[in-house]
Amino acid sequence: MKKHRFGLVGKNISYSFSKGYFTDKFSKLELEGYSYENFDLQRIDELPELLKSNPDVMGLNVTIPYKQEVIPYLDELDAQAEEIGAVNTIKFEGNRLIGYNTDAYGFQKTIEPFLKSHHTKALILGTGGASKAIAFVLGQLGIGFTYVSRNPDATQIGYDELNRSVLEKHPILVNCTPLGTHPNVDQKPEIPYPHITEKHLLFDLIYNPKKTAFLTEGKQRGADIVNGLGMLVLQADRAWEIWREY
Repeated sequence: MKKHRFGLVGKNISYSFSKGYFTDKFSKLELEGYSYENFDLQRIDELPELLKSNPDVMGLNVTIPYKQEVIPYLDELDAQAEEIGAVNTIKFEGNRLIGYNTDAYGFQKTIEPFLKSHHTKALILGTGGASKAIAFVLGQLGIGFTYVSRNPDATQIGYDELNRSVLEKHPILVNCTPLGTHPNVDQKPEIPYPHITEKHLLFDLIYNPKKTAFLTEGKQRGADIVNGLGMLVLQADRAWEIWREY
């Protein structure tokens, strides 16, 4: 029987949702010979050896911290992935590696039902690979955004600049940092939570726990909250569609 191997590339990813999700998916679809596994890399330059040692791998997902670092190892980028500047899905076409970004699709489909007319500006907390897809989608939706960073460049702001006025002008807050991920569930981005109101929408890319400390603070103040599970499922399903487009 031919093996159909897929997997996830990242660092310290034993916690990952993807392996369990795809293993269950293959079982439900009754796909024999299909498997999904974690490929934990300490550095992205280990990728060529991984591929050489596993020639029957047919597709990969990419997670923290390699969504941008993986790009030089690819032969081609889908147009949207190139515009975003981050990759979370790799399709194998012969010996060619083609990068895609399905995070954008997952985020857009998940946040759209929660958007209201006053949601015209957003703060993106964190500047890693996942944040690039968030910025792309907000731009597509006509929502202005500002990056918040611990080490801001000229186009970003620092956490110490966040105050009542800034939060009032930016009713969407998207957490793209890992702060609050299990087991460090007490952590959260350092923002002035007392200035959050019922007009705010808080979106956390984290899915474990279901309600992070960040989301809990928002909920206590009447804000709408969304965790990252829906986005994760949608991006995974879109990755599967890409892999199946032979």
